[in-house]
Amino acid sequence: MSEEIKKFKITIDGQTTEVLPGTSILEAARQIGGKLVPPAMCYYKPLEQSGGRCRSCLVEVSKGSEADPRPMPKLVASCRTGVMDGMEVKNLTSEKAQEGRKAVTEFLLLNHPLDCPVCDQAGECHLQDLAYEHGSENSRLDFQKNTFEADDLGPYIKLNMNRCILCARCVLVANQLTEKREHGILFRGDHAEISTNLNKVLDHDFVGNVIDVCPVGALTDRTARFSSRVWFTNPMDAHCTCEKCSGKAVLWMKGEEIVRVTARKDQYDEVQDWICNDCRFEKKDTKFWTIEGPRNIDRHSVISLNHYEKPKEYFRQLDNQDAKEISEKDVKNIENLNNEISN
Repeated sequence: MSEEIKKFKITIDGQTTEVLPGTSILEAARQIGGKLVPPAMCYYKPLEQSGGRCRSCLVEVSKGSEADPRPMPKLVASCRTGVMDGMEVKNLTSEKAQEGRKAVTEFLLLNHPLDCPVCDQAGECHLQDLAYEHGSENSRLDFQKNTFEADDLGPYIKLNMNRCILCARCVLVANQLTEKREHGILFRGDHAEISTNLNKVLDHDFVGNVIDVCPVGALTDRTARFSSRVWFTNPMDAHCTCEKCSGKAVLWMKGEEIVRVTARKDQYDEVQDWICNDCRFEKKDTKFWTIEGPRNIDRHSVISLNHYEKPKEYFRQLDNQDAKEISEKDVKNIENLNNEISN
């Protein structure tokens, strides 16, 4: 009988959990869940060697372990720092961690344009969320921002390098899901950029997944560009018969029209099942799919606030009195809004 592995105890913002040795602080925080989970712009659990690039998950370790209770002298990247038995970590309760995250956000926004009004990623953008939580109203940048020409990486993918934060997720996807490496990070320092080798196209069957892993709007779907704002679409779980992948996807629908197709993701916006290019780009008709029902968006977003998941039958089942109360309430709210606008 094998010996049972001893778990490590870790306390994050006063909440304690037990994890296996080798677990990172970020994964331990995810095990606890809630608001104390640090944000992650480059870390992506399904991808090997991800993390350690953006520093948005910085935390303060106030107690190293039971064996060595000294605090760590500097903030650490929670996605790359392993848990020790008895470790105590401060995230939301640490002023140093919040100031560090604010500085990282400012750094990520140095060259990032204000593209939210025209960017297809708006409403799903992790940098947008990070800037809302930790961003500053004003920029201290006095120099001209780095700018790049938008590039087509084949018939399906558009690259807007101006928005890229060099998280390298797309490079890792291409390395680990495809048979050959067709793009990567070129040059160094402030000249670094994502590009293909000698203007080659990205044409592998699974390379469309680079769109799903991108935390910003640097890589977008050319077949769905500017079709609709994400909060005007209804995400629906669906599956189809496919020989290349599982066929399980999310259809983003506007009425009966499929605006785009993406892989299914968990509450941390990480892909659960990779899908092929055929399912993503070529099957934009409902005849290819068996629609299972509304997709529950676990992560906090403008999409889930629409409450699209409530079926129309719910409102049809209301009795006349309830419907009347709802109607009167809506009319009153509209009148109040009109009065505010007039004043």
